[in-house]
Amino acid sequence: MRPTPLRLGAAVTAASAVTLALATPTLAVPSQDALIAEVYGGGGNSGATLTQDFVELANRGAVPVSVEGWSVQYLPASASASSQWQVTPLTGSIAPGARFLVAQAKGSGGTVELPTPDATGTTAMGGSGGTVALVATTTALTCKTAADCGADARIRDLVGYGTSTVVRETTPTANLSNTTSAARPALTDTDDNSADFTTGAPTPVNSKGQGAGDPDPDPEPQPGDKRIRDIQGTTRISPLVGRRVAGVPGVVTAVRNTGDRGFWIQDTAPDADPRTSEGVFVYTANLAPTVEPGDDVLVTGTVAEYRPAGDAASNSLQTLTELTGATVTVKSKGNALPAPEVLSVPAGYTPTAGGGSIEQLPLEPATYSQDYFESREGMYVQANDVRVVGPTNGFDETFVTLRPEQNPTPRGGTVYLGYDQPNNGRIKVKPGSATPPRSNVGDTWRGATVGNVEYTNFGGYTLAAKSVGEYASGGIQRERTDAQRGYELSVATYNVENLAATNEQAKFDRLAAAVVDNLANPDVVVLEEIQDDNGTTDDGTVTAGATFAKFTDAIAAAGGLRYQWRQVDPVDGEDGGAPGGNIRVAFLFNPARVSFVDRAGGDATTPVQVVKQHGRAALSVSPGRVAPADPAWEDSRKPLAGEFKFRGRTVFVVANHFNSKGGDQAVHGRYQEPNRTSEVQRAKQAALLKGFVDQVKAVDRGANVVLAGDLNDYQFSPVVRTLTAGGQVVALIDTLPEAERYSYVFEGNSQTLDHLLISSNITRYRYDVVHVNAEFADQASDHDPQVVKVRPSTGNANVDKVVFLLEDVLECLPRT
Repeated sequence: MRPTPLRLGAAVTAASAVTLALATPTLAVPSQDALIAEVYGGGGNSGATLTQDFVELANRGAVPVSVEGWSVQYLPASASASSQWQVTPLTGSIAPGARFLVAQAKGSGGTVELPTPDATGTTAMGGSGGTVALVATTTALTCKTAADCGADARIRDLVGYGTSTVVRETTPTANLSNTTSAARPALTDTDDNSADFTTGAPTPVNSKGQGAGDPDPDPEPQPGDKRIRDIQGTTRISPLVGRRVAGVPGVVTAVRNTGDRGFWIQDTAPDADPRTSEGVFVYTANLAPTVEPGDDVLVTGTVAEYRPAGDAASNSLQTLTELTGATVTVKSKGNALPAPEVLSVPAGYTPTAGGGSIEQLPLEPATYSQDYFESREGMYVQANDVRVVGPTNGFDETFVTLRPEQNPTPRGGTVYLGYDQPNNGRIKVKPGSATPPRSNVGDTWRGATVGNVEYTNFGGYTLAAKSVGEYASGGIQRERTDAQRGYELSVATYNVENLAATNEQAKFDRLAAAVVDNLANPDVVVLEEIQDDNGTTDDGTVTAGATFAKFTDAIAAAGGLRYQWRQVDPVDGEDGGAPGGNIRVAFLFNPARVSFVDRAGGDATTPVQVVKQHGRAALSVSPGRVAPADPAWEDSRKPLAGEFKFRGRTVFVVANHFNSKGGDQAVHGRYQEPNRTSEVQRAKQAALLKGFVDQVKAVDRGANVVLAGDLNDYQFSPVVRTLTAGGQVVALIDTLPEAERYSYVFEGNSQTLDHLLISSNITRYRYDVVHVNAEFADQASDHDPQVVKVRPSTGNANVDKVVFLLEDVLECLPRT
């Protein structure tokens, strides 16, 4: 399960707390259990509904907290030297996840009594401002400034409410009134009162879960005035976000006891509006749910919008509407669950907002699949006879399609053919109370897969599985390409996913077996993501000789060739990838069939130049990096050019690994259309690489050029179109049928990031994407290799005809 670190507020450093005049230390170490949940000083005043002031405590921890010998203390907003802290002693304890109500002074106004308090004091709290402290003693405090209180270790939590309050944590809350309190909706403690508390109608709750107006200690539970449909609303953001809602009715449909613990409830009396979901997730933090499916419950909690990876504006992910800080009343058990709704997505994918947020747009579930899933968020649903389009990953998550006819690949996936074709039938299935079977692309789950809809990182809308259909294998096998013929030069590209000498031998063996058995011992193998000798140990090491030796030894041990390698060590930490890994591109080659033209001088910073020798193009250094100092390659791998000889003909091979898509906005995110910011750098990289090819062709129009590697972009992208502009090179992925244009699977989309491009004067070739990894739950790498078998040109079309004819004849002669 991925961690969710942003559900709880991060600790604020001491340097961030501020008094009215200067910076001071933070007032308290953020509480991990007992803290102040709500303060209200307008009770009994004119216009108030409640007759009494109160302080509400809560326990966000997993075990009871004893408050025996503790106190709640109060100091006026504008504390002076003569101001005294007023003390209300406490007894008893606060149960995990429960509240503890401390009643204070009663006024002459108001009509509604507090629920039975757990402790009672006589303090007349200020209606608009003041300071409340939870103190691990009954001795009155003496501090009168934020700094002095911050130094007092007896203070477990402190809240300054009202803008003129002197003693507070960082910034005080907004001013309160006779009708508003300051409440901590998510029980987050960042030591910043203005950030942790919101103002709204007072909602006192005692340790029994009773609210205001419930004087009966054992009242018959009754639903409140809000239903799940009111919480979910008709847009992506709840109209009640931040508010505490009481007595929300529903039947528990599923529980989750690990990871993001909690349970789902669903209203059994839905409305007729298709935009409003009838289900919602109740988040119980680190506490296992105490309910079970079939429980008829009333839930009181605070409405929250949880955004995976945090609420920064740069985070493009959407949110999950949920209830937090909840108390639950079980009215009855063993009730029938609502029938799961069979999922059926519409043709559209998502509305657009000119690149802005779609979160406030009214949902159109009959038009857009993303709106459809949002309108079912939290609900109990069913997917029938689904086909796997993204293999099970290390988190037991699997992508399936609800639209099996949508852009199918021959092997059972769904191919990504354009930014306007996002394949809207895809949905991620993750473990709920059931764990999906480990599956490959093309496998099917027959019958019903049942669970609850939620929104998660890495894939968006998700089905948390309660039960899964019957597994049936699709039968895909790892492919094998045929061997190159005697007159063909075979060039492969393979992203070996952070290969380092420190990896287990099993990874080397599997990658080596693919080179030997699946790729049929190519003459040249372009490698991406070769790490230095000690992997991600960040100690300045950049050499990779041990990694290459271990890999080439594994290939030989698998019955393959004794490959040689060529590469250039990067400058430490300058080429991106995993910190300390120093990934780079490289060449392996079979010296029995192809010669590498070594020209000294190539290093991390020396640019390769195209020179003329004997009327033909040559490289100034070989291997040599293409424009390594250009800003386009910042924090990215630099292309590596190598000059090869095959049957007397020169072939220039360039190994590439363009910058990653990290930082692009999510396809399923709130910003539509999403901004592909990383594409800007790749466009510059493509322009430089095309410029290098143009330089080769300017010297020698008939030169043979092969561009290979992980370009981190699609065949339809502007990046690849830049490379093919002018017709000097051909993107071989374009020569395949559309349904076969993929070498990588991401979030259920079969897509192309890896590419082989050849100069257009090479007219005789055979090209193959060899599917050995990306579609399988068991992977040696997350990329599939590709291979092209070319007949290099002599540089003269007429001579080519004669040479190729002679080669054909010689190939047909019997061997002696």
